[in-house]
Amino acid sequence: MTIIIFLIILGIIVFIHELGHFIFAKKAGIYVYEFSIGFGPKLFSFKRKNDETKYMIKLIPLGGYVAMAGEEDGFEDEKIKVPEDRKLYNKTWWQRFLVMIAGAMNNFILGILLLFIMGLIYGTQSASNELSSIPKDGSLYEAGARDGEIITSINGQKVKNYDDISTYLALVETGEKINLTIKNDSNKEKTYVVKPKKEEDGKYYYGISVKVENEKGFIPALKYAKDKFISIYKSMIIVIKSLFTGVLGLDSLSGPVGIYSVVGAVKDSFQMILYLTAYLSINIGFMNLIPFPAFDGGRVLFLIIEKIKGSRISPKVENTINGIGFIFLMILMVVVTVKDIFKLF
Repeated sequence: MTIIIFLIILGIIVFIHELGHFIFAKKAGIYVYEFSIGFGPKLFSFKRKNDETKYMIKLIPLGGYVAMAGEEDGFEDEKIKVPEDRKLYNKTWWQRFLVMIAGAMNNFILGILLLFIMGLIYGTQSASNELSSIPKDGSLYEAGARDGEIITSINGQKVKNYDDISTYLALVETGEKINLTIKNDSNKEKTYVVKPKKEEDGKYYYGISVKVENEKGFIPALKYAKDKFISIYKSMIIVIKSLFTGVLGLDSLSGPVGIYSVVGAVKDSFQMILYLTAYLSINIGFMNLIPFPAFDGGRVLFLIIEKIKGSRISPKVENTINGIGFIFLMILMVVVTVKDIFKLF
């Protein structure tokens, strides 16, 4: 069951992503050779009447592609004479730009839609940065904080809700003290140095408890989807920044094996499966927009440079840079996957 759910989640996310590229390519009149979900050996394929595109499902579901005529590193079939005006590189700048970002945009739309559906079905639960029911045996209470006060920053980083608190706590080394700035009823701020207590299960506990509100309805569900999307996106920016600054290491990254483990942990809860799918979809959309070679964001960066300089970058240069980026990503994927496997034992 875990494998089935894992494949369904990945399949939906990949399909939605590639569908974005596909729709905008077709709208721009670009000749599309193949639309594939997965890589490797072909499991299934078909063609529609009066449609040049071959639709395929392949064995390895860790991605997909839309093969368009005119891509420097794309699929080319010498038997098919594609008119020049149907090749990607001959389309307008805006058409090429929209084709490149459409996959990520679709992922964001899917994520927001799933969060909205969650809110409609199960109601919404929003946790603020206002302290409430602080455990009296916790470090925060002992430091002097009280219910009704508001956490404004952790280690100098501003927080607006509990998602921010969770993100910044995740960046703290195990057992490390934190500087917690709290505003009282008089709008006066005070910074507490809070050292966590170690629980019997080995986990560290700061004793932070915040106000939680539960709501149901269409409008609360919309607000929840919007707020949670912003929160997830913001947390990803923080994580990427922390990776570059060295605050986080490669151990904090997860690949397919790590995702599979999470699916196994939540497979009995439809609500958690919805949330995981939404989270991963937003994550993949975000990652694809990073301006790194081989990502959609890398191609967008080349388009922006082209716009600034007023002429196209040499296809050979662009292809070489994308190739190097792809090799680097494959090495990183292998390293992360090996680390995920070792975590299982």
